[in-house]
Amino acid sequence: MSVRRHHAALLGAVTAVAAAAAGLVGVTSSAANAASGCRVDYKVASQWDGGFVADIAITNLGDPLSNWTLGWSFGAGQTVSSGWGATFAQSGAGVTATNLSYNGSIGTGGSTSIGFQGTSGSSNPVPTAFTLNGVSCTGGITGSPSGQPSPSRTPSPSPSRTPSPSPSPSPSPSPSQTPGGNGSGLVGWATQNGGTTGGGNAGTVTVSSASALTSAIQGTTASVVRVSGTISCSGMLRVGSNKTIVGASGATIVGCGLNVSEAKNVIIRNLVFRDWSDDAINVQYSTNVWIDHNTLSHGYDGAIDVKRASDFVTVSWNHLFNHDKTMLLGHSDDNGAEDRGHLRVTYHHNWFDGTTQRHPRVRFGNPVHVFNNYYNRNSGYGVASTEGAGVLVEGNYFENVQDPYHRGEGSSAPGNLVARNNYLVGSGSGDAGGSVASIPYSYSLDTPSSVKSVVTAGAGAR
Repeated sequence: MSVRRHHAALLGAVTAVAAAAAGLVGVTSSAANAASGCRVDYKVASQWDGGFVADIAITNLGDPLSNWTLGWSFGAGQTVSSGWGATFAQSGAGVTATNLSYNGSIGTGGSTSIGFQGTSGSSNPVPTAFTLNGVSCTGGITGSPSGQPSPSRTPSPSPSRTPSPSPSPSPSPSPSQTPGGNGSGLVGWATQNGGTTGGGNAGTVTVSSASALTSAIQGTTASVVRVSGTISCSGMLRVGSNKTIVGASGATIVGCGLNVSEAKNVIIRNLVFRDWSDDAINVQYSTNVWIDHNTLSHGYDGAIDVKRASDFVTVSWNHLFNHDKTMLLGHSDDNGAEDRGHLRVTYHHNWFDGTTQRHPRVRFGNPVHVFNNYYNRNSGYGVASTEGAGVLVEGNYFENVQDPYHRGEGSSAPGNLVARNNYLVGSGSGDAGGSVASIPYSYSLDTPSSVKSVVTAGAGAR
């Protein structure tokens, strides 16, 4: 269930090739599952005072396996605290990791990835030898060097995985910092594919009526549209490309929503939406969209829905309350031909405040990144991964959420979900499994236990 990623902030990696040696963990093997060759890539993904996270990739170089057990010994008193992708057991220095139901089969040349969070002392040397079903792995072992722990890492009280990106806190950018919203504070998928600047430095037009707003957001000419006061309208207002729609303090849209359709390079910030009759914000057939610092409540259907082959979207610092269906990603199970390879969205620092479900509900997109959000009293569920999607649920704060995340929803088939370093207070344990594609962009994680205070202080319109 782990995701292998490389970050500049991580400890450097060195390569060590080792053969089987005396003192290795003994593993019972059968003829049907004897590995005649294997390779293990072991990397310390992050390290702090007294603990660390390791990613392990297992490659089978021998006959196909239907089940497996990996064995190794620690050399400096390290222990495994919790893991993913395998069932871990430890006796003294010896550790075994046994496959789960979904990843027991590894064909010749195939591989699978697992990982764990552990404790360590003043040094953390990489294990020098591994066995797979009792056979020494001599195909090469990659590891990261031992050394003094980094004081900048703080372990989470949660039994989940500790974040590997830079631990510096994510700032809550003020929507008023740049009228055009041209990149200030942008993180995630909307930074890719050329980035998202909206109207950039184009001239600003201020609107205070439904007719003026409808006219100003049309077309593809770059523009910054500042909403002033309360605008009452109905239906969905279509948004064209190269637009920044930003609210002045207290700006509110009542009764209608914004439809970003067949558009590119759009920013929607600092608006209050309420009582919408369809969706508050709908994104379809569009790319490079940033939805940031909005407050949404009491609408009819989706608050922020992304669908129909849309891609490169970031949804950040929004406050949602008094609402049921919050964020849908992928509108139907039968739209896979159009949606696979798209629907890549980042959701971060959003406040799901007593809302019911879809935080988000994901179809097909991979990887979808859900990090540093605050979930509180969500009566339905937090995150759902369906229809083969790949969702990384990382560093979130779940408070009084019985079902924080799961795979499958309703009649939709399960997707993949990797959960790590989430902070759970009065909440269920969640359901995770499978693997997720790597995250291509850099980002910083707030310490999960601090997410509640960070998000509640910064999310929503100003």
